[in-house]
Amino acid sequence: MRRRNFTGLAAGLGLAASLLGTSALAQDDPVRIALVVKALGIGFFEAAAEGAEQAAEELGNVEVIYTGPTDTTAEGQIEVINSLIAQQVDAIAVSANDTDALVPALKRAMQRGITVISWDSGVAPEGRELHLNPSSNPLIGNMIIKLAADHLPDGGQVAVLSATTTATNQNTWIAEMEKVMDNYPGIEVVSTVYGDDLADKSYREAQGLMQSHPDLDAIIAPTSVGIVAAARAVEDAGKIGQVNVTGLGLPSEMAGAIESGASKSFAIWNPIDLGYSATYLAYMLATDQAEAGPGAEVPMGRMGTLTLDENSEGAMADPFVYDASNIADFKDIF
Repeated sequence: MRRRNFTGLAAGLGLAASLLGTSALAQDDPVRIALVVKALGIGFFEAAAEGAEQAAEELGNVEVIYTGPTDTTAEGQIEVINSLIAQQVDAIAVSANDTDALVPALKRAMQRGITVISWDSGVAPEGRELHLNPSSNPLIGNMIIKLAADHLPDGGQVAVLSATTTATNQNTWIAEMEKVMDNYPGIEVVSTVYGDDLADKSYREAQGLMQSHPDLDAIIAPTSVGIVAAARAVEDAGKIGQVNVTGLGLPSEMAGAIESGASKSFAIWNPIDLGYSATYLAYMLATDQAEAGPGAEVPMGRMGTLTLDENSEGAMADPFVYDASNIADFKDIF
């Protein structure tokens, strides 16, 4: 890979680099890392971009390019990726709108010496070097149904409001949730709908769920856009106390729903840490300070070490639950 000719430099400067304990890249131009998100204007990804900048500051010679399409489509991301290839960036870290559709463009990037990783929402293995899951998929799947079941001791009806039908992470979490349903007797999933990570469509889908299922007890939205829209739909329908909205969301965006009672609790990993970790991992690979592969351990700064499985995937951390007892501590952070 191109990687600023680090391999060649290391041959001549290996002793100096080892004495300094840093890469010879520190004296080169900044390493340009593109953080490609599902769509611009989403709070979760803006928080991730803040983390990416923290990693860049810590590493000292990184330029972060925060970019993405205006809507959550594979076509929009492909256009962005092609532009980044033309700019000859050093690394692309992408949260994918489609696991397979981005592969040809990302393959072209890798063929041109660009490091490619996916994070948050994955790309098929042939289209990236590693994937950073924000948490363990089984733990997330269990968490999203547990959040609903914890407030339904006698069981009840729940529905899922997801993002797009092709969103890798959403589909994986829902599948993992279905695997553990036997652990929650009396809980019935009556429907799964898709809001395409658009606030207005997610709102309408939540309204439709409550109309179609008048005995609905909870809406599970494993998407930061969908959970806010669903909470607003519950508030507007006057069903606070009847329908509990839960899933994955941002404290800053869900504080009002917790305070109103539309949501009793929700969970999320820290997107700042996620953007930080993705940027750090991309840097380590792009500068040849680490290699990806089954069983590899790749440093990610303050977040520790990412251990890759047989598919070159690894988990950053466990999800964290937010409720009335702690929302005030986090709502001004992200």
